[in-house]
Amino acid sequence: MIGSIRGTLIDKSPPWIQVDCGGIGYEIEVPMSTYYHLPELQSDIFLHIHMVVREDAQLLFGFHTKEEKSSFKSLIKINGIGAKVALSILSGVSMDQFSNAIEQQDVSLLIKIPGIGRKTAERLIVELKDKQDLRLQQSSQHSKNLTDIMDALEALGYSKSDIQKVTKNFNEETNVNEGIKQALQWLSS
Repeated sequence: MIGSIRGTLIDKSPPWIQVDCGGIGYEIEVPMSTYYHLPELQSDIFLHIHMVVREDAQLLFGFHTKEEKSSFKSLIKINGIGAKVALSILSGVSMDQFSNAIEQQDVSLLIKIPGIGRKTAERLIVELKDKQDLRLQQSSQHSKNLTDIMDALEALGYSKSDIQKVTKNFNEETNVNEGIKQALQWLSS
């Protein structure tokens, strides 16, 4: 899987860009929030990548920050939210606005985003409320290592409450690999 790309920006036509990496041009779809941070053509670029492999295509989605990528991944896990709608959300509002809309259950802000109707907005609020709380706690209390540990445990299917219980005792310098091992030991006992 491709996790990041560093290369030369050779084309940009919203929402698509093309990055040359060693003579291979990768077409990458980006949200407008990332597009606005792009350098001039023929400049070096680094993007966090989420790769989707389907029967008929291999798609790359690029993000300026890890937070955008993480939010994208959380969004596409929701039933009825595909990559296009997730990119629309990330393009339509800032991450702070989106977090506030979820936290305050502001359906009116969410339905202003193209592709989001009332039912989808309500589903977003219901399904992301707990995850958003977890993300806010992560950003205010935990280092990058702890965030990586929590993301790994979530990807393995553990509940948010179990993850919080296990990681609340970790300090900011906890090694990612050791932290995951410890967490898995505690969760399996």
